Amino acid sequence: MTERTTPRILVVDDEPSIGHLVSRLLGKQGYACNTCESATEAIEKIESGAYELVVSDIMMPGMSGIELLARAKKTHPDMAFIMLTGVDDHETAVRALDLGAFGYVIKPFEANELLINVVNSLRRRELEIERNQYEDRLEREVLARTAEIRATQEQITLRLVTASGFRDEETGAHIRRMGEYAAILAQAIGLEAEKVEEIRLAAPMHDIGKIGVADAILKKPDKLTDEEFNQIKEHTTIGASILEGSQIALLNLARDIALHHHEKWNGSGYPLGLRGEDIPLCARIVAICDVYDALVSDRVYRPGLPEGKALAIIKEGRGTHFDPRILDLFLDQLPQINAIREKIRG
Repeated sequence: MTERTTPRILVVDDEPSIGHLVSRLLGKQGYACNTCESATEAIEKIESGAYELVVSDIMMPGMSGIELLARAKKTHPDMAFIMLTGVDDHETAVRALDLGAFGYVIKPFEANELLINVVNSLRRRELEIERNQYEDRLEREVLARTAEIRATQEQITLRLVTASGFRDEETGAHIRRMGEYAAILAQAIGLEAEKVEEIRLAAPMHDIGKIGVADAILKKPDKLTDEEFNQIKEHTTIGASILEGSQIALLNLARDIALHHHEKWNGSGYPLGLRGEDIPLCARIVAICDVYDALVSDRVYRPGLPEGKALAIIKEGRGTHFDPRILDLFLDQLPQINAIREKIRG
């Protein structure tokens, strides 16, 4: 609730007799009033003093009351306004109300008419301040709850991917880098911050299905046979089966990434042979990050490639393996990508 104090009212009218009349009338009702004779002077008073309400004439030399209303509301949105006018003009009244005036009084007016407008305007101002304070408090509570949920989801992610990390130390570092890479690229694409964060948490689960692939294949130092490679490919569908059917949006996103991150732009990937934009955007993002990290990192079957050679291979996949637009954005973000590589080694 707002603190109950004597409301301060500024009366603005280029006719001093009317301004003083309004001021005396409101003063008798216990309000603290000041007067001025121009909108320009009113702006100065508003900036130097705390007024709850301005009662302003509309037709004044120089700056009009409507202009005063528009300017004052930009810097003091909580201030209430009542407009006085000698001309009953519907269009002007609508404009004043659209700009935020709470009352519109036609001269000559009865004392009670003005007093009722003042009481209603001050009460409406108080209610709007209380509503705004409630909405601000509610927003802070929602943000705090969202952060709590995000922390819980991140714990779920870390617990899931730790299983594969225990089996292969390089895989453990790889999955941690993947989330950061994917977030950088998602942000470069222009996704909203919430979606970027979801991709950061979901991307590390892209290879969760490898938990269902035998160590003899995962850690084989020689070239895989066709049969062994087909078993490796099953990690996409295994991962999707682990993650699907959840009520948690993050796990559903991770499911799409796990299933589709080996699809290719030209339709030659697996497991479904999706093509172009039929491949979920999240999977197209992770595909580039995954291949890049695999090329520059040591594997049981080969040492990591120099970055120049790795980038040459990736560029050859533009428009065949990778979404051309996303690949170009990835290359633009290489300084940030390299910073992540330096930070998360393994």
